[in-house]
Amino acid sequence: MTIVNRTLSEQAFQIIRERILSNRMPPLTLLRQEALAAELGISKIPLREALTRLEQYGLLRSSINRGYYVPPLTIAEAEEVFALRVKIEPEAAAQACLEASDDEIETAKTALAALEAISGVDPQQTVAFNRAFHLALIRPGNRQVTYLLVERLHVLAERYVHMHLEPAGRDARALREHRDLLAAWLARDAKNVSLQLTRHIVLTLHDLRQQLFENETIIKSNVPPRPND
Repeated sequence: MTIVNRTLSEQAFQIIRERILSNRMPPLTLLRQEALAAELGISKIPLREALTRLEQYGLLRSSINRGYYVPPLTIAEAEEVFALRVKIEPEAAAQACLEASDDEIETAKTALAALEAISGVDPQQTVAFNRAFHLALIRPGNRQVTYLLVERLHVLAERYVHMHLEPAGRDARALREHRDLLAAWLARDAKNVSLQLTRHIVLTLHDLRQQLFENETIIKSNVPPRPND
């Protein structure tokens, strides 16, 4: 029975995650748990497990009065998440490239190959493969605290990475940057790894600032004016 519940929970997690990332559940959508459980054909227990996990991934938030809802994408959150990545991830990857074993090198190569294969084909899966590639670059050295921190930041960045890759040509540019980054990492050029990864993260944030500004402007322009008292 436990295995069945976990399977249902995983299926619910994947379905809701895809809806959020594809904007079928746009920001501020309030989830009606009873209706959602009925639609998915599952009980509330595996659904709650899925919703809890989605909240941990930053794709949902909960409050006592509102229940679960899709949080808005904001410039402030993007700034915070990507600024923290810049502080931690480039140095971690630079140190890791000096300590990578043959197996860890093959893992990084495989991760990039998988990302290249899915890029432009499945936007929802692309963000997951993107995270796997970045994490493969910091795994060597067995710095568990650093690894967990970077993994958590990537999870929080998932919707923003998805948004960043939406404009035409972005996925191709990202792949070029990833190839250059991996080349420096494989050469064990720690300084270049740090520079390449810092640039990659900063450029992504730069693009997101413009996208989020335009998005917030559209939202504000569609809000009807308040009637005069």
